[in-house]
Amino acid sequence: MLHHAWQLYGRWCRWSSPFVHLLTLTVVTFGVLAPLICHRLLHSYFYLRRWHLNPMSQEFLKQNQQEGQAALHYFEKLQIPNISKTSGSETFRPLLLVTIITVQRRNDFHYVLQVASRFHHLLQQCGARCQRHRVLLCNVESDPSRHQDVRLLSSFFPMVSRDRTGEDPDPALNQFEKEKQDYVFCLEQSLLAYNPEYVLVVEDDAVPEDEIFPVLQHLLLARFSKPYLRDALYFKLYHPERLQHYVNPEPMRILEWLGLGMFLGPVLNCGYSWATGRPGLSWPIVLFFALYSMALSELVGRHYLLELRRLAPTLYNVVPVTECCTPAMLFSAPSAQRALGYLKGLHCRQGFAKDIALYSLLRTKGENAYVVEPNLVRHVGMYSSLRLNDNPRLL
Repeated sequence: MLHHAWQLYGRWCRWSSPFVHLLTLTVVTFGVLAPLICHRLLHSYFYLRRWHLNPMSQEFLKQNQQEGQAALHYFEKLQIPNISKTSGSETFRPLLLVTIITVQRRNDFHYVLQVASRFHHLLQQCGARCQRHRVLLCNVESDPSRHQDVRLLSSFFPMVSRDRTGEDPDPALNQFEKEKQDYVFCLEQSLLAYNPEYVLVVEDDAVPEDEIFPVLQHLLLARFSKPYLRDALYFKLYHPERLQHYVNPEPMRILEWLGLGMFLGPVLNCGYSWATGRPGLSWPIVLFFALYSMALSELVGRHYLLELRRLAPTLYNVVPVTECCTPAMLFSAPSAQRALGYLKGLHCRQGFAKDIALYSLLRTKGENAYVVEPNLVRHVGMYSSLRLNDNPRLL
């Protein structure tokens, strides 16, 4: 008996044994290589928060401040366009109207200038393909004249303002309800002013990615014509990276995770068989590599796998939406009208902000909504207009 057990141990534990190979691979991957490579990746489980969070947050703020100054210089040097030439025909109907909602924030970061300069540059770069796109500024500062950056931008973009300087303050109006009312105002004014086919409502701290217009062109003209997407209430173009992991209550992510394991399991088994000179597939080894790849992808971070989809617009994913947040929301004209009607009947408060209010409509009104992955905007506003924070951090 003891002799048999020793033989079995020897067979499993000699260096040529698959058990030793796979155990060594697991220990080296998760104990050495992944922690060394990923300890500075912000959205990885291997991220060393205690070491890196404070310096990375300060570096981000410094870089963002420099980008704000660069955006200010961009518009200071830009030639003021001839409004009569850029306004076009009164009957012109844009395919896409980008509405930037803005409120006065800290002057040193120039958030709205960063967003507007990026959209302006990308539209110039896009050329004839984006000739049916327009940008509208929506100033929801209580006293619109206080918003210094918007005064500069008004020379380059059309603008609407929600002027409440003469109104008596409503004691029942909390900050979350005010934000919802501002959102409703800007969405409504977008439809009235331009009657676009689609409205992209962007908050003033959501800087567009370089590929936003080619991807939107593909989505609007090809993907959104599908029956199950055509009647969606909205499409989110941003979801926080920290909430993009596979271990999540969303069924589609679990299916995606299982699919990744089912694909990489046999592929890695073939590589292992070739490296060790073993014939064919072994289902226990396939299962090991499936679990190995699933664990590695989750711990390194799904966010970084999603970045590979930026290689082409056709690779972007459109999946059922999750609750948070609203930096960039795309509405078709009919769905914008429905959303306006719904939101006007809801009262927002702490714990029930406009993003949760919109998400709640999917259940109460039987609507559908989707999120585009990876993100098409970067959320750069570490200083919130809703919550005061003197020491903001990236996480």
